[in-house]
Amino acid sequence: MQQELKIQNSLSRQKEVFKPIHEGRVGMYVCGPTVYSDVHLGNCRTFVSFDVIYRYLTYLGYKVRYVRNITDVGHLEGDTDIGGEDKISKKARLEQLEPMEVVQRYTVGFHDVMQVLNALPPSIEPRATQHIIEQIDMVQSILDNGYGYVENGSVYFDTNKFVKETDYYGKLSGRKVEDLMTETRDDLKNQSEKRHPSDFAIWIKASPEHIMRWQSPWSVGFPGWHLECSAMSTKYLGQTFDIHGGGNDLKFPHHENEVAQNIGSCGHAPANYWLHTNMLLMNGKKMSKSDGNSITPEELFTGNNPNVSKGYSPMVLRFFMLQSHYGSTLDLTDVALLAAEKGYKRIMEANQTLQGLQHSGNGSASELDQRIQGQIAQVHIEMNDDFNTPKALAVLFDLATTINRLQGGQDKLSDVQPETLAQLQQVFQDFLFDVFGLKDETATGGGQGNADLMNGLMDIIIEVRKGAKETKDWPTADLIRNKLGEMGVQLKDGPEGTSWTRDI
Repeated sequence: MQQELKIQNSLSRQKEVFKPIHEGRVGMYVCGPTVYSDVHLGNCRTFVSFDVIYRYLTYLGYKVRYVRNITDVGHLEGDTDIGGEDKISKKARLEQLEPMEVVQRYTVGFHDVMQVLNALPPSIEPRATQHIIEQIDMVQSILDNGYGYVENGSVYFDTNKFVKETDYYGKLSGRKVEDLMTETRDDLKNQSEKRHPSDFAIWIKASPEHIMRWQSPWSVGFPGWHLECSAMSTKYLGQTFDIHGGGNDLKFPHHENEVAQNIGSCGHAPANYWLHTNMLLMNGKKMSKSDGNSITPEELFTGNNPNVSKGYSPMVLRFFMLQSHYGSTLDLTDVALLAAEKGYKRIMEANQTLQGLQHSGNGSASELDQRIQGQIAQVHIEMNDDFNTPKALAVLFDLATTINRLQGGQDKLSDVQPETLAQLQQVFQDFLFDVFGLKDETATGGGQGNADLMNGLMDIIIEVRKGAKETKDWPTADLIRNKLGEMGVQLKDGPEGTSWTRDI
């Protein structure tokens, strides 16, 4: 019987059995990047985490519609709702570019990094500027339902009325309504236009110098940052969908205000399950350019940063991220990356060895066979427990020890049934490459196609060496071993034959 998938729901703060709205289908919305600068490693962690979630839901047989937006308007400096300059407009002004030039440059850069980290593209990637009509319609619905008001061309969400008529505000972030309603933001411009300090702008009248602006029934202006996700998730996933995800820093005010907008416009909370990733730290502290405690993806790959002793490959970084649960903080250090590199190499070597194992007989249902079957089941159990990648990896590492013992002869292949070995080979392939999204970089050039080519070539070389040994041509056999060693390829002779590994 297949284990039920359980998800830690930020809304209830409990682990719940996942039940999609439509059987066999999942709608998932994840807040994407604001494309005014190069993607941050912390963002990479969030998107890699949801890539694994997307992959695993697909692995379980669900047809997933994964929507991840691009924010290209409305996100103001300081994450405020009316008090700062639009981040993209500011970048365009400073670099003397059109705003869409800025958007295009950093969207392409974001896609490049995601591709390098082997993150699958979402099913739909909508941009805020392409959905102005939908956002205007949602503002109008909020006004029609009495949860908004117009002041001097800007439209504000009436949180005071929302709190009095519903019990939702503060529910997602876990903050007390009393605290939310007493907060003041005296540093914001146009604060006096609001009926209450906690009200937030859903349409903002553009100042004369503001570059990005659209005509609306209320003014020439632009949508509030929170509005775009409400409008686009509703358009592509419906008024209520299964999963809404994002970084932990978005719980308040962004996601809290999303919930208010959706209820205010259509009477429904947007998602049944809310998932939030935690922070990526560096050397135990929040990343900060000002104190030198930061690193970009490119610097991490090249090693051109004083915080690392060398460059690390994209798959080592991805493997490092998998070693921590998405809801836990993760500390990026040089020591941790070195350990991840060793762990990544070991699991890839174990898989190469495993795929080369072949039965010479029928095998038996021994204690070893039962233990392997139990560990295979445990991998699924751990992933079904809120996508627990570190625990699932730990089980695969336990299995790697068994694989090496089978290769070395300490355990016998005759004690493993052929169907168990085939299942083990399939589970390693499925989880390492399809679910965890890793590539085998230990083979020349990286990637599964090159790995297959390398394996084929090495089979030929090993066969030639085997022939040399059988004819007692020791100089040739030693020459092959030594030359391969100089190239970083190590041969291992065992009872089951010769295997090989390659240094990273």
